[in-house]
Amino acid sequence: MAGRWGRFRAAVAESPPLLWSLLYFFSLLCGYYVLRPVRDAMGASGDIETVFPPGLIAWALSHGVSLKEFTLQVLFTCTFLAMLALQPIYGALVSRFPRRVFLPVVYLIFVACLIGFYWAFHRELPGRGALFFVWVAVFNLFAVTVFWSFMADVFDHEHAKRVYGYIGAGGTIGALVGPLITGLLVGRLGVANLLLVSAAFLGLCLLCILRLRVWAIRREQVTGAASGEVAMGGSVLAGLKLVWQRPVLRALALVMFFGVGVGTLLYNEQAAIVKQFYPNAQAAARYYSIIDGFVNGTTILVQLLLTRFLLRRWGVAPTLLVPAFAILFGYALLALSPLPLLVAIVQVATRAGEFSLAKPGRETIYTRVDRESRYKAKAVIDTVVYRAGDLTFVWLHKALAVFGTRMVFLAGIGVALGMTFGAWRVIRAQRTLPVDATTPGTDR
Repeated sequence: MAGRWGRFRAAVAESPPLLWSLLYFFSLLCGYYVLRPVRDAMGASGDIETVFPPGLIAWALSHGVSLKEFTLQVLFTCTFLAMLALQPIYGALVSRFPRRVFLPVVYLIFVACLIGFYWAFHRELPGRGALFFVWVAVFNLFAVTVFWSFMADVFDHEHAKRVYGYIGAGGTIGALVGPLITGLLVGRLGVANLLLVSAAFLGLCLLCILRLRVWAIRREQVTGAASGEVAMGGSVLAGLKLVWQRPVLRALALVMFFGVGVGTLLYNEQAAIVKQFYPNAQAAARYYSIIDGFVNGTTILVQLLLTRFLLRRWGVAPTLLVPAFAILFGYALLALSPLPLLVAIVQVATRAGEFSLAKPGRETIYTRVDRESRYKAKAVIDTVVYRAGDLTFVWLHKALAVFGTRMVFLAGIGVALGMTFGAWRVIRAQRTLPVDATTPGTDR
Protein backbone atom coordinates (compact mmCIF):
# COMPACT_ATOMS: atom_id res chain seq x y z
CA MET A 1 0.00 0.00 0.00
CA ALA A 2 2.91 2.34 0.75
CA GLY A 3 4.25 1.69 -2.75
CA ARG A 4 0.87 2.39 -4.34
CA TRP A 5 0.51 5.60 -2.32
CA GLY A 6 3.96 6.63 -3.51
CA ARG A 7 3.01 6.00 -7.14
CA PHE A 8 -0.15 8.05 -6.67
CA ARG A 9 1.83 10.97 -5.23
CA ALA A 10 4.24 10.72 -8.14
CA ALA A 11 1.32 10.78 -10.59
CA VAL A 12 -0.08 13.91 -8.90
CA ALA A 13 3.32 15.58 -9.06
CA GLU A 14 3.63 14.73 -12.74
CA SER A 15 0.02 15.67 -13.58
CA PRO A 16 -1.25 18.46 -11.27
CA PRO A 17 -4.80 18.42 -12.74
CA LEU A 18 -5.24 14.83 -11.47
CA LEU A 19 -6.60 15.93 -8.07
CA TRP A 20 -9.21 18.24 -9.61
CA SER A 21 -10.16 15.47 -12.06
CA LEU A 22 -10.60 13.06 -9.15
CA LEU A 23 -12.83 15.53 -7.31
CA TYR A 24 -14.81 16.17 -10.50
CA PHE A 25 -15.51 12.49 -11.18
CA PHE A 26 -16.15 11.79 -7.49
CA SER A 27 -18.75 14.56 -7.31
CA LEU A 28 -20.37 13.56 -10.61
CA LEU A 29 -20.81 9.87 -9.77
CA CYS A 30 -21.72 10.54 -6.16
CA GLY A 31 -24.50 12.85 -7.31
CA TYR A 32 -25.66 10.30 -9.87
CA TYR A 33 -25.62 7.35 -7.47
CA VAL A 34 -27.70 9.28 -4.99
CA LEU A 35 -30.32 9.32 -7.76
CA ARG A 36 -29.83 5.86 -9.29
CA PRO A 37 -31.52 3.77 -6.54
CA VAL A 38 -34.50 6.12 -6.68
CA ARG A 39 -34.65 5.74 -10.48
CA ASP A 40 -34.37 1.95 -10.28
CA ALA A 41 -37.11 1.83 -7.66
CA MET A 42 -39.35 3.80 -10.04
CA GLY A 43 -38.66 1.30 -12.83
CA ALA A 44 -39.46 -1.66 -10.59
CA SER A 45 -42.44 -0.01 -8.88
CA GLY A 46 -45.77 -1.80 -8.81
CA ASP A 47 -47.54 1.54 -8.18
CA ILE A 48 -48.33 2.40 -11.78
CA GLU A 49 -49.97 5.74 -10.86
CA THR A 50 -46.66 6.98 -9.45
CA VAL A 51 -44.77 6.05 -12.60
CA PHE A 52 -47.11 7.11 -15.43
CA PRO A 53 -49.50 10.06 -15.85
CA PRO A 54 -53.19 9.16 -15.36
CA GLY A 55 -54.03 10.16 -18.93
CA LEU A 56 -51.48 7.75 -20.39
CA ILE A 57 -52.69 4.92 -18.16
CA ALA A 58 -56.29 5.52 -19.24
CA TRP A 59 -55.31 5.73 -22.93
CA ALA A 60 -53.40 2.45 -22.72
CA LEU A 61 -56.30 0.70 -20.97
CA SER A 62 -58.70 1.94 -23.63
CA HIS A 63 -56.52 0.11 -26.15
CA GLY A 64 -56.40 -3.05 -24.07
CA VAL A 65 -52.84 -2.57 -22.74
CA SER A 66 -51.86 -2.61 -19.07
CA LEU A 67 -48.80 -0.41 -18.61
CA LYS A 68 -47.97 -2.33 -15.44
CA GLU A 69 -46.94 -5.27 -17.63
CA PHE A 70 -44.71 -3.12 -19.85
CA THR A 71 -43.25 -0.60 -17.40
CA LEU A 72 -39.57 -1.00 -18.28
CA GLN A 73 -40.24 -1.43 -21.99
CA VAL A 74 -42.16 1.86 -22.14
CA LEU A 75 -39.57 3.67 -20.01
CA PHE A 76 -36.64 2.47 -22.15
CA THR A 77 -38.49 3.38 -25.35
CA CYS A 78 -39.16 6.90 -24.04
CA THR A 79 -35.50 7.19 -23.02
CA PHE A 80 -34.32 6.28 -26.51
CA LEU A 81 -36.69 8.80 -28.09
CA ALA A 82 -35.46 11.47 -25.69
CA MET A 83 -31.86 10.71 -26.69
CA LEU A 84 -32.72 11.05 -30.37
CA ALA A 85 -34.42 14.39 -29.74
CA LEU A 86 -31.57 15.77 -27.62
CA GLN A 87 -28.66 14.66 -29.79
CA PRO A 88 -29.05 17.48 -32.39
CA ILE A 89 -29.42 20.00 -29.54
CA TYR A 90 -26.19 18.78 -27.97
CA GLY A 91 -24.52 18.79 -31.40
CA ALA A 92 -25.57 22.39 -31.91
CA LEU A 93 -24.28 23.34 -28.46
CA VAL A 94 -20.78 21.90 -28.99
CA SER A 95 -20.62 23.18 -32.59
CA ARG A 96 -21.57 26.78 -31.92
CA PHE A 97 -20.17 27.50 -28.46
CA PRO A 98 -16.63 27.19 -27.05
CA ARG A 99 -15.82 24.77 -24.25
CA ARG A 100 -15.93 27.49 -21.58
CA VAL A 101 -19.62 28.02 -22.43
CA PHE A 102 -21.13 24.65 -23.25
CA LEU A 103 -19.56 22.67 -20.37
CA PRO A 104 -21.01 24.87 -17.59
CA VAL A 105 -24.31 25.21 -19.45
CA VAL A 106 -24.80 21.42 -19.54
CA TYR A 107 -24.39 21.14 -15.77
CA LEU A 108 -26.46 24.22 -14.97
CA ILE A 109 -29.33 22.71 -16.95
CA PHE A 110 -29.03 19.50 -14.93
CA VAL A 111 -29.08 21.42 -11.63
CA ALA A 112 -32.19 23.34 -12.73
CA CYS A 113 -33.92 20.06 -13.63
CA LEU A 114 -33.15 18.57 -10.20
CA ILE A 115 -34.73 21.58 -8.51
CA GLY A 116 -37.81 21.02 -10.68
CA PHE A 117 -37.96 17.35 -9.71
CA TYR A 118 -37.60 18.30 -6.05
CA TRP A 119 -40.82 20.27 -6.41
CA ALA A 120 -42.57 17.39 -8.26
CA PHE A 121 -41.59 14.76 -5.68
CA HIS A 122 -42.37 17.07 -2.77
CA ARG A 123 -45.87 17.60 -4.17
CA GLU A 124 -46.14 13.85 -5.03
CA LEU A 125 -47.32 14.65 -8.54
CA PRO A 126 -48.69 11.58 -10.36
CA GLY A 127 -46.60 10.35 -13.26
CA ARG A 128 -43.38 11.81 -11.88
CA GLY A 129 -41.66 8.40 -11.97
CA ALA A 130 -41.50 8.05 -15.76
CA LEU A 131 -40.17 11.56 -16.35
CA PHE A 132 -37.60 11.13 -13.59
CA PHE A 133 -36.49 7.71 -14.91
CA VAL A 134 -35.93 9.09 -18.40
CA TRP A 135 -34.22 12.24 -17.15
CA VAL A 136 -31.75 10.34 -14.91
CA ALA A 137 -30.81 8.10 -17.84
CA VAL A 138 -30.23 11.16 -20.04
CA PHE A 139 -28.33 12.97 -17.28
CA ASN A 140 -26.03 10.01 -16.63
CA LEU A 141 -25.00 9.46 -20.23
CA PHE A 142 -24.58 13.09 -21.26
CA ALA A 143 -22.83 14.19 -18.05
CA VAL A 144 -20.38 11.27 -18.07
CA THR A 145 -19.59 11.50 -21.80
CA VAL A 146 -18.93 15.24 -21.42
CA PHE A 147 -16.63 14.46 -18.49
CA TRP A 148 -14.48 11.98 -20.43
CA SER A 149 -14.40 14.21 -23.51
CA PHE A 150 -13.08 16.99 -21.31
CA MET A 151 -10.49 14.65 -19.75
CA ALA A 152 -9.19 13.92 -23.27
CA ASP A 153 -8.66 17.69 -23.61
CA VAL A 154 -6.75 17.83 -20.32
CA PHE A 155 -4.53 14.71 -20.64
CA ASP A 156 -2.57 13.29 -23.57
CA HIS A 157 -2.47 9.54 -24.31
CA GLU A 158 0.59 8.70 -22.19
CA HIS A 159 -0.73 10.63 -19.19
CA ALA A 160 -4.16 9.04 -19.68
CA LYS A 161 -2.70 5.54 -19.33
CA ARG A 162 -1.07 6.60 -16.06
CA VAL A 163 -3.93 8.56 -14.48
CA TYR A 164 -7.23 7.22 -15.84
CA GLY A 165 -7.16 4.33 -13.37
CA TYR A 166 -6.86 6.83 -10.51
CA ILE A 167 -9.57 9.05 -11.94
CA GLY A 168 -11.84 6.04 -12.35
CA ALA A 169 -11.14 5.09 -8.72
CA GLY A 170 -12.14 8.60 -7.63
CA GLY A 171 -15.42 8.16 -9.47
CA THR A 172 -15.90 4.74 -7.90
CA ILE A 173 -15.44 6.19 -4.42
CA GLY A 174 -18.18 8.66 -5.33
CA ALA A 175 -20.30 5.79 -6.59
CA LEU A 176 -19.77 4.04 -3.24
CA VAL A 177 -20.66 7.11 -1.21
CA GLY A 178 -23.80 7.91 -3.26
CA PRO A 179 -25.71 4.68 -2.47
CA LEU A 180 -24.65 4.99 1.18
CA ILE A 181 -26.17 8.48 1.30
CA THR A 182 -29.37 7.16 -0.24
CA GLY A 183 -29.54 4.07 1.98
CA LEU A 184 -28.91 6.07 5.16
CA LEU A 185 -30.96 9.18 4.45
CA VAL A 186 -33.91 8.15 2.26
CA GLY A 187 -35.92 7.12 5.34
CA ARG A 188 -35.11 10.34 7.20
CA LEU A 189 -35.11 12.98 4.49
CA GLY A 190 -37.43 11.41 1.94
CA VAL A 191 -36.82 11.10 -1.79
CA ALA A 192 -37.42 14.78 -2.64
CA ASN A 193 -34.64 16.13 -0.40
CA LEU A 194 -32.13 13.64 -1.81
CA LEU A 195 -32.44 15.44 -5.14
CA LEU A 196 -31.08 18.61 -3.56
CA VAL A 197 -28.11 16.64 -2.22
CA SER A 198 -27.38 15.50 -5.78
CA ALA A 199 -27.66 19.09 -7.05
CA ALA A 200 -25.01 20.19 -4.53
CA PHE A 201 -22.56 17.61 -5.92
CA LEU A 202 -23.16 18.93 -9.44
CA GLY A 203 -22.27 22.38 -8.15
CA LEU A 204 -18.86 20.97 -7.19
CA CYS A 205 -18.51 19.65 -10.75
CA LEU A 206 -18.87 23.20 -12.05
CA LEU A 207 -16.05 24.39 -9.79
CA CYS A 208 -13.78 21.59 -11.06
CA ILE A 209 -14.53 22.47 -14.70
CA LEU A 210 -13.43 26.06 -14.10
CA ARG A 211 -10.17 24.95 -12.45
CA LEU A 212 -9.33 22.26 -15.06
CA ARG A 213 -9.89 24.58 -18.03
CA VAL A 214 -6.43 26.10 -17.47
CA TRP A 215 -4.70 22.76 -18.00
CA ALA A 216 -6.79 21.94 -21.05
CA ILE A 217 -5.66 25.21 -22.66
CA ARG A 218 -2.04 24.52 -21.71
CA ARG A 219 -2.08 21.04 -23.23
CA GLU A 220 -3.57 22.31 -26.48
CA GLN A 221 -0.93 25.05 -26.71
CA VAL A 222 1.94 22.59 -26.10
CA THR A 223 0.73 19.92 -28.54
CA GLY A 224 -0.66 22.27 -31.19
CA ALA A 225 -4.09 20.64 -30.94
CA ALA A 226 -7.22 22.48 -32.03
CA SER A 227 -8.25 24.88 -29.28
CA GLY A 228 -11.39 24.23 -27.30
CA GLU A 229 -11.63 27.92 -26.52
CA VAL A 230 -13.23 28.52 -29.92
CA ALA A 231 -16.36 26.85 -31.28
CA MET A 232 -15.45 23.75 -33.30
CA GLY A 233 -18.15 24.39 -35.92
CA GLY A 234 -19.34 21.73 -38.31
CA SER A 235 -22.69 20.03 -38.66
CA VAL A 236 -24.81 19.28 -35.61
CA LEU A 237 -25.20 15.74 -37.01
CA ALA A 238 -21.50 15.27 -37.75
CA GLY A 239 -21.20 12.71 -34.96
CA LEU A 240 -23.40 10.21 -36.81
CA LYS A 241 -21.33 10.59 -39.99
CA LEU A 242 -18.05 10.15 -38.12
CA VAL A 243 -19.23 6.93 -36.45
CA TRP A 244 -20.21 5.55 -39.85
CA GLN A 245 -17.01 6.64 -41.62
CA ARG A 246 -14.22 5.77 -39.18
CA PRO A 247 -13.34 2.12 -38.38
CA VAL A 248 -12.35 2.69 -34.76
CA LEU A 249 -15.57 4.59 -34.03
CA ARG A 250 -17.68 1.89 -35.72
CA ALA A 251 -15.94 -0.74 -33.60
CA LEU A 252 -16.53 1.27 -30.42
CA ALA A 253 -20.21 1.59 -31.35
CA LEU A 254 -20.42 -2.19 -31.87
CA VAL A 255 -18.92 -3.05 -28.49
CA MET A 256 -21.17 -0.44 -26.86
CA PHE A 257 -24.33 -1.87 -28.45
CA PHE A 258 -23.72 -5.47 -27.38
CA GLY A 259 -22.21 -4.42 -24.05
CA VAL A 260 -25.44 -2.62 -23.24
CA GLY A 261 -27.32 -5.73 -24.32
CA VAL A 262 -25.77 -8.02 -21.72
CA GLY A 263 -26.42 -5.43 -19.02
CA THR A 264 -30.03 -4.82 -20.07
CA LEU A 265 -30.96 -8.51 -20.04
CA LEU A 266 -29.55 -8.83 -16.50
CA TYR A 267 -31.20 -5.60 -15.39
CA ASN A 268 -34.63 -6.81 -16.46
CA GLU A 269 -34.25 -10.14 -14.68
CA GLN A 270 -33.17 -8.29 -11.57
CA ALA A 271 -36.16 -5.93 -11.83
CA ALA A 272 -38.51 -8.93 -11.92
CA ILE A 273 -36.93 -10.22 -8.70
CA VAL A 274 -37.27 -6.82 -7.02
CA LYS A 275 -40.90 -6.46 -8.08
CA GLN A 276 -41.65 -9.82 -6.46
CA PHE A 277 -39.75 -9.44 -3.19
CA TYR A 278 -39.51 -5.65 -2.62
CA PRO A 279 -42.89 -4.03 -3.45
CA ASN A 280 -42.22 -0.97 -1.26
CA ALA A 281 -40.36 1.88 -3.03
CA GLN A 282 -38.04 2.59 -0.09
CA ALA A 283 -37.17 -1.11 0.34
CA ALA A 284 -36.48 -1.41 -3.39
CA ALA A 285 -34.25 1.67 -3.33
CA ARG A 286 -32.33 0.20 -0.38
CA TYR A 287 -31.88 -3.14 -2.22
CA TYR A 288 -30.54 -1.40 -5.31
CA SER A 289 -28.20 0.69 -3.16
CA ILE A 290 -26.74 -2.54 -1.69
CA ILE A 291 -26.11 -3.95 -5.19
CA ASP A 292 -24.49 -0.66 -6.19
CA GLY A 293 -22.30 -0.85 -3.11
CA PHE A 294 -21.00 -4.30 -4.04
CA VAL A 295 -20.45 -3.21 -7.66
CA ASN A 296 -18.44 -0.18 -6.67
CA GLY A 297 -16.49 -1.95 -3.94
CA THR A 298 -15.32 -4.53 -6.49
CA THR A 299 -14.63 -1.81 -9.04
CA ILE A 300 -12.33 0.22 -6.84
CA LEU A 301 -10.26 -2.83 -5.89
CA VAL A 302 -9.69 -3.65 -9.56
CA GLN A 303 -8.96 -0.01 -10.42
CA LEU A 304 -6.36 0.33 -7.70
CA LEU A 305 -4.72 -3.08 -8.23
CA LEU A 306 -4.99 -3.80 -11.97
CA THR A 307 -6.26 -1.06 -14.30
CA ARG A 308 -3.20 1.20 -14.37
CA PHE A 309 -0.84 -1.78 -14.60
CA LEU A 310 -2.72 -3.38 -17.52
CA LEU A 311 -3.02 -0.13 -19.47
CA ARG A 312 0.64 0.76 -19.10
CA ARG A 313 1.95 -2.77 -19.74
CA TRP A 314 -0.32 -4.12 -22.47
CA GLY A 315 -2.59 -1.27 -23.55
CA VAL A 316 -6.32 -1.61 -24.10
CA ALA A 317 -6.45 -5.29 -25.15
CA PRO A 318 -6.76 -6.90 -21.69
CA THR A 319 -9.04 -4.14 -20.37
CA LEU A 320 -11.54 -4.93 -23.14
CA LEU A 321 -11.17 -8.70 -23.43
CA VAL A 322 -11.10 -9.69 -19.73
CA PRO A 323 -14.58 -8.20 -19.00
CA ALA A 324 -15.93 -9.69 -22.26
CA PHE A 325 -14.78 -13.21 -21.38
CA ALA A 326 -15.99 -12.81 -17.78
CA ILE A 327 -19.48 -11.85 -19.00
CA LEU A 328 -19.51 -14.76 -21.43
CA PHE A 329 -18.63 -17.15 -18.59
CA GLY A 330 -21.26 -15.60 -16.30
CA TYR A 331 -24.04 -15.99 -18.85
CA ALA A 332 -23.02 -19.61 -19.43
CA LEU A 333 -23.39 -20.24 -15.68
CA LEU A 334 -26.78 -18.51 -15.59
CA ALA A 335 -28.01 -20.59 -18.54
CA LEU A 336 -27.14 -23.72 -16.54
CA SER A 337 -28.48 -22.48 -13.19
CA PRO A 338 -30.48 -19.21 -13.25
CA LEU A 339 -30.63 -18.71 -9.48
CA PRO A 340 -31.58 -15.22 -8.17
CA LEU A 341 -28.40 -14.98 -6.09
CA LEU A 342 -26.28 -15.90 -9.11
CA VAL A 343 -28.08 -13.22 -11.13
CA ALA A 344 -26.99 -10.64 -8.54
CA ILE A 345 -23.40 -11.96 -8.54
CA VAL A 346 -23.12 -11.83 -12.34
CA GLN A 347 -24.69 -8.36 -12.28
CA VAL A 348 -21.96 -7.19 -9.90
CA ALA A 349 -19.21 -8.81 -12.02
CA THR A 350 -20.62 -7.37 -15.26
CA ARG A 351 -20.91 -3.79 -14.06
CA ALA A 352 -17.63 -3.88 -12.11
CA GLY A 353 -15.76 -5.15 -15.17
CA GLU A 354 -17.27 -2.40 -17.30
CA PHE A 355 -16.46 0.41 -14.85
CA SER A 356 -12.99 -0.74 -13.75
CA LEU A 357 -11.49 -2.08 -17.00
CA ALA A 358 -13.56 -1.65 -20.17
CA LYS A 359 -14.56 1.98 -19.62
CA PRO A 360 -11.04 3.33 -18.82
CA GLY A 361 -9.66 1.27 -21.73
CA ARG A 362 -12.12 2.76 -24.22
CA GLU A 363 -11.64 6.28 -22.89
CA THR A 364 -7.86 6.22 -23.47
CA ILE A 365 -8.61 5.67 -27.17
CA TYR A 366 -10.42 9.01 -27.36
CA THR A 367 -7.22 10.84 -26.39
CA ARG A 368 -5.86 9.76 -29.81
CA VAL A 369 -8.64 11.21 -31.99
CA ASP A 370 -9.58 14.77 -32.97
CA ARG A 371 -11.91 17.03 -30.95
CA GLU A 372 -14.89 16.53 -33.24
CA SER A 373 -14.66 12.77 -32.70
CA ARG A 374 -14.25 13.24 -28.95
CA TYR A 375 -17.23 15.53 -28.46
CA LYS A 376 -19.61 14.69 -31.31
CA ALA A 377 -19.00 11.06 -32.32
CA LYS A 378 -18.37 9.98 -28.73
CA ALA A 379 -21.66 11.57 -27.67
CA VAL A 380 -23.49 9.59 -30.38
CA ILE A 381 -21.90 6.32 -29.21
CA ASP A 382 -22.42 7.01 -25.50
CA THR A 383 -26.02 8.20 -25.83
CA VAL A 384 -27.83 7.19 -29.03
CA VAL A 385 -26.06 3.86 -29.58
CA TYR A 386 -26.24 3.11 -25.86
CA ARG A 387 -29.98 3.72 -25.66
CA ALA A 388 -30.58 1.94 -28.98
CA GLY A 389 -29.05 -1.11 -27.31
CA ASP A 390 -31.29 -0.57 -24.28
CA LEU A 391 -34.37 -0.31 -26.48
CA THR A 392 -33.51 -3.38 -28.58
CA PHE A 393 -32.72 -5.67 -25.68
CA VAL A 394 -35.46 -4.56 -23.30
CA TRP A 395 -38.03 -5.64 -25.89
CA LEU A 396 -36.04 -8.76 -26.73
CA HIS A 397 -36.11 -9.65 -23.05
CA LYS A 398 -39.89 -9.25 -23.00
CA ALA A 399 -40.20 -11.71 -25.91
CA LEU A 400 -37.71 -14.20 -24.47
CA ALA A 401 -39.19 -14.09 -20.96
CA VAL A 402 -42.27 -15.89 -22.32
CA PHE A 403 -40.06 -18.97 -22.70
CA GLY A 404 -38.54 -18.69 -19.22
CA THR A 405 -35.44 -17.30 -17.54
CA ARG A 406 -33.14 -19.96 -18.97
CA MET A 407 -33.96 -18.89 -22.53
CA VAL A 408 -33.07 -15.28 -21.66
CA PHE A 409 -29.60 -16.32 -20.56
CA LEU A 410 -29.07 -18.67 -23.51
CA ALA A 411 -29.73 -15.71 -25.80
CA GLY A 412 -27.44 -13.66 -23.57
CA ILE A 413 -24.55 -15.95 -24.49
CA GLY A 414 -24.97 -14.88 -28.12
CA VAL A 415 -25.09 -11.21 -27.08
CA ALA A 416 -21.90 -11.67 -25.01
CA LEU A 417 -20.21 -13.21 -28.07
CA GLY A 418 -21.19 -10.10 -30.05
CA MET A 419 -19.59 -7.93 -27.37
CA THR A 420 -16.40 -10.01 -27.47
CA PHE A 421 -16.24 -9.67 -31.26
CA GLY A 422 -16.71 -5.90 -30.94
CA ALA A 423 -13.86 -5.71 -28.39
CA TRP A 424 -11.58 -7.56 -30.82
CA ARG A 425 -12.49 -5.11 -33.60
CA VAL A 426 -11.68 -2.14 -31.35
CA ILE A 427 -8.29 -3.61 -30.46
CA ARG A 428 -7.43 -4.04 -34.14
CA ALA A 429 -8.72 -0.63 -35.25
CA GLN A 430 -6.99 1.40 -32.51
CA ARG A 431 -3.57 0.12 -33.65
CA THR A 432 -3.81 2.43 -36.67
CA LEU A 433 -4.28 5.57 -34.52
CA PRO A 434 -1.43 8.00 -33.74
CA VAL A 435 -0.02 8.09 -30.22
CA ASP A 436 -1.74 11.41 -29.56
CA ALA A 437 -4.16 13.57 -31.55
CA THR A 438 -2.73 16.95 -32.54
CA THR A 439 -4.60 17.74 -35.71
CA PRO A 440 -8.18 17.13 -36.85
CA GLY A 441 -8.82 13.94 -38.77
CA THR A 442 -5.79 11.98 -37.50
CA ASP A 443 -7.93 8.91 -36.87
CA ARG A 444 -9.23 8.52 -40.41
